[in-house]
Amino acid sequence: MDGSLVDDASVDAPTDKPIGQIGTIGHSREPHERMARHYLDHAATTPMLPAAREAWLSASSATGNPSSLHSAGRAARRIVEEAREGIAEALRTRPSSVIFTAGGTESDNLAVKGLFWARRTPSRRRVLASAVEHHAVLDPVEWLAAHEGAEVTWLGVDGEGRVDVEQLERTVADGDVTLCSVMWANNEVGTVQPVAAIARACRQAGVPFHTDAVQALGALPIDLAALGATAVTISSHKVGGPFGIGNLILDPAASVTPVLHGGGQEREVRSGTLDAPGIAAFAVAVRHAVACQQQQSARIRVLRNELVAGVLGAVPGAVLNGAADLQDPGARLPGNAHFSFPGCEGDALLMLLDASGIDCSTGSACTAGIPEPSHVLLAMGVDERTARASLRFSLGAASTDEDIRRLIEVLPGAVERAARAGQIRVRAAR
Repeated sequence: MDGSLVDDASVDAPTDKPIGQIGTIGHSREPHERMARHYLDHAATTPMLPAAREAWLSASSATGNPSSLHSAGRAARRIVEEAREGIAEALRTRPSSVIFTAGGTESDNLAVKGLFWARRTPSRRRVLASAVEHHAVLDPVEWLAAHEGAEVTWLGVDGEGRVDVEQLERTVADGDVTLCSVMWANNEVGTVQPVAAIARACRQAGVPFHTDAVQALGALPIDLAALGATAVTISSHKVGGPFGIGNLILDPAASVTPVLHGGGQEREVRSGTLDAPGIAAFAVAVRHAVACQQQQSARIRVLRNELVAGVLGAVPGAVLNGAADLQDPGARLPGNAHFSFPGCEGDALLMLLDASGIDCSTGSACTAGIPEPSHVLLAMGVDERTARASLRFSLGAASTDEDIRRLIEVLPGAVERAARAGQIRVRAAR
């Protein structure tokens, strides 16, 4: 073996066909054969819905700043407000709670920093967050500790990635907590957190509760009126809307210090010119995600269980990470399957699968390419070497039986090659 991870082959430019369906990239052993792509990374992003694209095109054909007072501006504002009302209705919250942002990362930063700054006192500086948060929460919390005097308590998790609610209840009762942030469902291993119990504990202690629901929207039932969280983050491109649009669903009674200052749009919580076309498309995607959630989740869960059974049967030693009960719809995201393949490097295995037409991920797309073991797996008690040997396969509306079949067909050979490459690296390092 020469140490290379993929066979030499030419790569053609992508076609304009929808990814995850019949789009192809020419990487094959035969000169003129084109290889079908199998998209198993819907947790990173999912194809834009045709209806959302149409809404974007329709709104973008008009001219007008939603903050302008003339007719064109009022027409653009009408698009924004109708979208706001549609999102609020779908998620069972008030339109005044819906704050438009540039996406999940901005929403998380606004919630974490804004709530901390608004509530901080000399005797109240603690931030409470789970150890398995997305970096859009993790990094702002660490920044507050480094630059703003925050004292951080990280909530531990069990071997499935679920937070310790008893630890949370004890900590919020201390009286020095500015906010608590625990994601609704983990973006890497798919474990669903007991957010209803967490929200209840925070309310009883008078502590604002923020949850990142980016992965939960469209995958789990969401009723924000019943949840009673202070702030909830959602993102457009995870549910078939465009990139660059998200929401912070924020209790109007909550005091939040803005991160951005400028024109005072969005209740002076988030300044910036509103993207009316993107917002229109986002609202279509949210309504669709909520309306189709139950049916889609049931179908995708069946596919996911076939994928898990196939991988564990085809690759001896493969380990499923996250919630083990695949029959409980409230334990794990329906489209998530996260594995460790001991003896392999996850990035090497990813590239081998990519060469065979499989698109997947080593974890969060926001940290892809960074050669660090997953902080989520480390928090779950997984050793560093095994954490590096992990891949996430995530399914969506466009996923098919053929995607699963192809993965099971090529995975054993890819694991074998990745393991050999890992052994060569270990010997070379000695």
